[in-house]
Amino acid sequence: MIEKIVLQPVTQDHLNAGIAIHCDPETNRFNPFGPPTPKRFELALRDWIAHWEAHGFGYWAVSLVHEPQHVVGFGGIMDTTIGTQMGLNLYFRLSPTAWGKGIGSAIADAGLHKAFVVRQRDAVLGLVRPKNLPSRKTLEKAGLRMIGRTDDVPGQEQSLIYQITAEEYAQKNHP
Repeated sequence: MIEKIVLQPVTQDHLNAGIAIHCDPETNRFNPFGPPTPKRFELALRDWIAHWEAHGFGYWAVSLVHEPQHVVGFGGIMDTTIGTQMGLNLYFRLSPTAWGKGIGSAIADAGLHKAFVVRQRDAVLGLVRPKNLPSRKTLEKAGLRMIGRTDDVPGQEQSLIYQITAEEYAQKNHP
């Protein structure tokens, strides 16, 4: 069941919701580093806001249409480096109460639309831990395919790099 979502550019007003979601051990169960500290998340949020200011797009605060003031997650696309590749990263992190409702897929769809239709970019990447099957399924449902691995966490199993190109997106959405 995909719920209708509201996407808002992240602002400093989303700090408390971001800390609640990103610093929750449950939302970090596949993260080998564990949850960030609130201060570390605050620094990440500043980077996200700066990306919006510099580029006019980035990660969104995500709510449900019937509760637009209650943030249930964050996600979207943002320029980054994954492994040795620079490009757009498709990201989503949701409150456990929002899991299994198609919200991650809705974020992925909106992010890919922004990347390919609005921004006319060539490709979108996704980075995921191998055991994070729900996120892998969301990426695959959105049309991304695994293209490689990166040793981003020394001493741990390599993370998986997923990608979808503009051509693949066009074929998937306009066969």
